Amino acid sequence: MTAPAGNADVWLVVPVHNEATVVAEVITAALQVFPNVVCVDDGSTDDSVGRIRTTGAHLVRHPVNLGQGAALQTGVEYARAQPGARWFVTFDADGQHRTTDVEAMLARLRADEADIVLGSRFLGSEPVEVPWLRGLVLRAAATLSPQSRRLHLTDAHNGLRVFNRRVADDLELTCGGMAHAAEFVGLISAHGWRVVEEPVHILYTEYSLSKGQSLVNGVNIVTETAFRRRVPQVRR
Repeated sequence: MTAPAGNADVWLVVPVHNEATVVAEVITAALQVFPNVVCVDDGSTDDSVGRIRTTGAHLVRHPVNLGQGAALQTGVEYARAQPGARWFVTFDADGQHRTTDVEAMLARLRADEADIVLGSRFLGSEPVEVPWLRGLVLRAAATLSPQSRRLHLTDAHNGLRVFNRRVADDLELTCGGMAHAAEFVGLISAHGWRVVEEPVHILYTEYSLSKGQSLVNGVNIVTETAFRRRVPQVRR
């Protein structure tokens, strides 16, 4: 199956760290809808690189593990350098995200409703299927962040994001680890990017749950979100 020609200006950015078990399946499925996928291998020690190479996706490598934020920044920089790149998607390698949700989010961008569309697992009419402890931490992160409250965000740490060229050109993530999500929200506020949320369905599997945030990391994110005082500065 060939990806729809209408998505030739879309780039999926996929950070990868030790995802050899599922990454080829995830990327192969994504390529059926989106012809441009760049995987950023973030210092994997398993066969993630070999599995990515079987898919035909673009591959960029970090020689050591720098964290998901750094991988996303590298991927966005690679994608925005490609001819015709107009829309950009951050997409997880563990199989949690759906391409159907990406298409719905892209439709809102193409209609010029926003500069960036964030996925939210807490919106929509479908029951929330989030493990209760994870849901508690994620809701706490949104509640404790003044910027998330100001922007009326319900799920600021969702890894599924779709944004336009304006955002991609100005995106400068400096937090290498998972705190990049809070930094992303700060950049939205600092740059004045128009933001909306779109209901998405996260596919929680035994594998994806085993790869997800630990409670300790979640508490660290909440703490940083609540007490971080530095506000991102917009470069002129």
